[in-house]
Amino acid sequence: MGVKGHEYWMRQALIMAQKAADMGEVPVGAVVVKDDELIAAAHNQPILKHDPTAHAEIQVLRLAGEKLNNYRLIDTQLYVTLEPCAMCAGAMIHARIGALFFAASDAKTGAAGSVYQLLQSDKLNHRVPVEGGLLADESTAMLQTFFRQRRKKR
Repeated sequence: MGVKGHEYWMRQALIMAQKAADMGEVPVGAVVVKDDELIAAAHNQPILKHDPTAHAEIQVLRLAGEKLNNYRLIDTQLYVTLEPCAMCAGAMIHARIGALFFAASDAKTGAAGSVYQLLQSDKLNHRVPVEGGLLADESTAMLQTFFRQRRKKR
């Protein structure tokens, strides 16, 4: 790992998650890093974009592909504040992400070990090393606060 370290990059993803929350979106943020340099940062936007695929991970993969001028994101690391769903895990496999780091686990839709383990499947042509739990408490607290406030508004 580079000079900045995993915690630094996850904190950048948490900043993006807060931006999502401020916009009324579920607070999930993501960053793509290569050689200890930020390539792209994004957050959830399905509500604002009217797009069910506009998860933070999909958004950041698109931006990183544009910046690197390649749909293959080899030797990159993706940091995300919530364990990816099956759609996002599939996109990471197709992009050939070098490694995934996530904060909070998702016991309902997590595809990096909680419900499914797509990223390490021997049935697929690429495996993504995964490390979960990085700043999980902070991410979980942000998610819980968001949903608690949402329930109060109903």
